[in-house]
Amino acid sequence: MSEFRQTAAPEGDFHAPPPGWEAFWEARSQQPPPRAGAPDLSALVAIVEALRAMVPRELSDQLAALLREALLTLRALIDWYLERLDAPRAEPVIEEIPID
Repeated sequence: MSEFRQTAAPEGDFHAPPPGWEAFWEARSQQPPPRAGAPDLSALVAIVEALRAMVPRELSDQLAALLREALLTLRALIDWYLERLDAPRAEPVIEEIPID
């Protein structure tokens, strides 16, 4: 972003930035730069919280129950898959066939 620059007016006098801009730029310069590759999710979280506040309590409870069931299903699927990985592999049955 470009910084605020003072420009000369046609009459030759300079215009100062609006009041409060100094505090804005100082606060902005003290914030750490965003990490590369990591998206800023704060706006998304704010939107979700605002939508959550607008939802009626009954619907919020139903959505929480639905999410709980989905997470329990995912947990059961992961447990099943881990049990399958830990189980010893069945040895293939080899039958000798006599050759005449």
